[in-house]
Amino acid sequence: MDWVGLILVPFIKGIVILLILLTGTAYLTLFERKLIARFQVRLGPNRAGPYGILQPLADAVKLFLKEEVIPGHVNKPVYLLAPMLAMIPALALFAVVPLGPDIELFGRRIPLHMGDINVGLLYIMAIASVGTYGVMLAGWASNNNYSLLGAMRTSAQMISYELPMGVFIASLLLITGTMSVVQIVENPRPLWAWIWLWLGFPFYFITVLAETNRAPFDLPETENELIAGYQTEYGGFKFAIFYISEYLHMLTSSAVVATLFFGGWRGPFAEQFPLLGIVYLALKTVFVLFLFVWVRASVPRVRYDQLMSFGWKYLLPLSLVYLAITAVLVVMLG
Repeated sequence: MDWVGLILVPFIKGIVILLILLTGTAYLTLFERKLIARFQVRLGPNRAGPYGILQPLADAVKLFLKEEVIPGHVNKPVYLLAPMLAMIPALALFAVVPLGPDIELFGRRIPLHMGDINVGLLYIMAIASVGTYGVMLAGWASNNNYSLLGAMRTSAQMISYELPMGVFIASLLLITGTMSVVQIVENPRPLWAWIWLWLGFPFYFITVLAETNRAPFDLPETENELIAGYQTEYGGFKFAIFYISEYLHMLTSSAVVATLFFGGWRGPFAEQFPLLGIVYLALKTVFVLFLFVWVRASVPRVRYDQLMSFGWKYLLPLSLVYLAITAVLVVMLG
């Protein structure tokens, strides 16, 4: 039995990916605050360490040392489970994202991904949906009307924007001919396919914004309407987990978008120097994260009826038209 290949190598890769994700999430908060400050002609955090680089550490210490209070009116088992249910899917989503080409190490060929499953796209859609249950259960278990309204908004938002997201994913499937994320990156595409995918990218990105509850679609936690929405009754460590989960979803969603629409780790000399592929994927992911922050700094929050109306009346029909045109292009040019 090859216990090294079956157990040790996946375990080490999992630990490394986990550390990268948690460290990246911590500094994503600093990246966002600094970037928004630049958009608003401010300096941003600059007191904790040189240029504010220790600010994430200061925030972590502050959040984890806050007093833990569990209100007496909550459904305690579900209330405690909800934060973890929101966080774990964000970590699991990264399992099918290829970080680079295979590498040779100690005479063993090691793939730079946790798993290559032939239904990778379905896995991404399924796991991305599960994270919503954490938010919904948090709102319900809190036994608070504001929290419940935030949870209901989350569920309605997810249903509305999962449909066009799924249709755009189906269009990608028609072009690539595979649901394996690893093969989507490795298989070559004609120029027309790249151009057509990039034309559809802005609309897919809108669905990602809604899925991750990011501005201007951060309606489940609008402070001017719902105090803090689904997380009103959470504080200390449990609030920190929700806070981390939001940025984890941003990070993993950006990596998925970079992989599906921008070639993932592919780039000049990436196959000759596998570690260069990791750099390419990181740069593309940072570019998508920049778009997240840019939208937050530039676009005001929409009303809830506008969010639902746009999803059902405009984005879903547009995604169906995009799918139909994609099918015609694949038949004529593929």
